[in-house]
Amino acid sequence: MSFAASMLIAMAIDAVIGWPDALYRRIGHPVTWIGALISGLEARLNQGGARRAKGVLTALVVIGLTGGLAALVLALLPGGWVGTLIAGVLAWPLVAIRSMHQHVAAVVRPLAAGDLEGARYAVSMIVGRDPSTLDEAGVARAAVESLAENTSDGIVAPLFWGAVAGLPGIAAYKAINTLDSMIGHRNERYELFGWASARIDDLVNLAPARLTGALFALCSPRPGAAFRTMAKDARHHRSPNAGWPEAAMAGALGIRLSGPRVYGDRVAQEPWVNAGAPDPEPQDLARGLGLYRRSMLVLALPLAILAVFGW
Repeated sequence: MSFAASMLIAMAIDAVIGWPDALYRRIGHPVTWIGALISGLEARLNQGGARRAKGVLTALVVIGLTGGLAALVLALLPGGWVGTLIAGVLAWPLVAIRSMHQHVAAVVRPLAAGDLEGARYAVSMIVGRDPSTLDEAGVARAAVESLAENTSDGIVAPLFWGAVAGLPGIAAYKAINTLDSMIGHRNERYELFGWASARIDDLVNLAPARLTGALFALCSPRPGAAFRTMAKDARHHRSPNAGWPEAAMAGALGIRLSGPRVYGDRVAQEPWVNAGAPDPEPQDLARGLGLYRRSMLVLALPLAILAVFGW
């Protein structure tokens, strides 16, 4: 069985059809199943004393159960190309190529038409900050940043770990990423309980985030600028990983990203990425989507090469 070929199959299916709404309404989505498990454990364990230890236990249970079930399924699959095909179909919902494009395109349309309220609503679907006070440039920045970061978290990283460890790899990664999204926050409720989830997520995204940045730079019409911005600014980002794809995207498009932003009632004074460059405009967001599409095509090439050599 070829892990790389399975990931290539998952990419192809998701790029063509995504995760259909009818299927979601009928059975949900694997990430929502994982989320339900996390919510149940959090409600029971995130109280009283020893919250950090309970958070470690929660992370281990969720990752172990998800990865273990995937390993059991993989062991039951037939060998050869039949097993590879089935594994690819099972991995398909854990890749987010089409939905990422759709969510960002949904911001481009109202933003280009001058509908700021519509653009704010669309961007609220993909970012964690309050979009109600964002101007046109702020909405465009938020959408480009989400495109860059989620390309790493939602596509490159799961495919990377799927190519390394097959179905258990991609499933365990999605469990880790969902844990971080739900409880890996630095606030009173999750500071201790989500500590392990956030640290594990940082660790497993070290290589994929840098690979994503390099992918954006290589697919850019300005590869030199993208690589220079990534080398200069990625390490100054609030995240040890998100700065790499964001900086590469900023350099590739010739815009600035990050900077101060509002989370709830708190203003975070974040440094600029590619400071001195202009704010993004609607056409820059559309160019970012073009770079994303090229990057997805190029990402398929190493998987295809690994598949040919039987990885």
